[in-house]
Amino acid sequence: MGSGQAGPRSVKLGVTGGIGSGKSTVAGMLRQNGAALIDADAIARSVTEAEGAAIAALRDEFGPDYITDGALDRARMRTLVFSDPTAKQRLEAIVHPFVGREIAHAAAQAHHAGHALIVFDIPLLTESPRWARQLDAVLVVDCREETQIQRVQMRSGLTADAVRAIMATQSPRATRRAAADLVVYNDGLALSDLQTKAREIAVFFGL
Repeated sequence: MGSGQAGPRSVKLGVTGGIGSGKSTVAGMLRQNGAALIDADAIARSVTEAEGAAIAALRDEFGPDYITDGALDRARMRTLVFSDPTAKQRLEAIVHPFVGREIAHAAAQAHHAGHALIVFDIPLLTESPRWARQLDAVLVVDCREETQIQRVQMRSGLTADAVRAIMATQSPRATRRAAADLVVYNDGLALSDLQTKAREIAVFFGL
């Protein structure tokens, strides 16, 4: 690995889970074991930050009031999305192609760097039909809903009702598990146990 020469085909593994499940922790552990990691959320943020690739198109579509200091005004956009049913579709029609291209570029770079396993950290994997065509396997990090609420409250200070509202916008646990090739049940596990599971998954995929 790391020779700069494209070797055998890289395995593309999607990692997903509900808020507070620990999916990003597991994805990070896989990176520690030698996988390349592509963070879909971070890429989505980057294209709407100051001088981001989507800013010009967003300004054209929604007007300059939705751009603040060169970046998307997220608070104003959230308000618009709640009040205008078409706004979310218009926003996604602009942002998703940019995100898709950035993800494809990052994946190509990881492959050419010789990574046998490319991990895609995708919060809303099961909410979008496009990922099934792009991935070789899906790993779902799962836990009880009560555990999700407790974890998110501890890290963010949100109320339990606020966390439940976020969870209601995500796929149900059963939907995620039905899409999974592998499931890590991350409830009551010590961090060392989770690291062991991540290492086993990395070995399974050839790392």
